[in-house]
Formats: sequence, C-alpha cells, structure tokens
Amino acid sequence: MGLPDLVQLADVVVGAVGKPQFIKGAWIKDGAVVIDAGYHAGGIGDIELSAVIDRCAAYTPMPGGVGPMTIATLMAHTVDAAEKHLAAG
Repeated sequence: MGLPDLVQLADVVVGAVGKPQFIKGAWIKDGAVVIDAGYHAGGIGDIELSAVIDRCAAYTPMPGGVGPMTIATLMAHTVDAAEKHLAAG
C-alpha cells in the first residue's frame, strides 16, 4: 500500500513534510479534516489545499492557520517555565 492509499483512509490529514504541495488533493477523501502545518514561499503549504477545500469538512487556512497557534503555545510555555523558575528561586 502506498502513501496515497494510506492518506485516502484518513479522517484527519496533517501535512508536515516540508515539501510544497506534496500531499495531493486527490489523495484526501471527501469529508476529511485537513491541517496543513507546512509553510513555503508564496503562502504554499504541504497540502494541495485548493484541490480539496470544497470537499473537506474543515481545513486550516494557508497562511495563517497553524502558525499563530504554534506561536501562542510557545509563548504560554515560556511564561509557565519562567514562573516555575522564579517560584523555585
């Protein structure tokens, strides 16, 4: 079984492979949730999003989807770590 066949089985597809539009829209089944965690020049992600937008249940926009959540989480973890460090002081 190849990668396209495995992706076709998924209810949730997370693209984080580091290659622009590596995951083809044709690989993604209707009704899947699509999360594109990749970013490349020109606002292109790891998933061929334009080919699946009309068929998926939900998707992260590209750009502006996963990145802001990643930054917010990193900031929250940094604050938590600093507070723990000061409390242990």
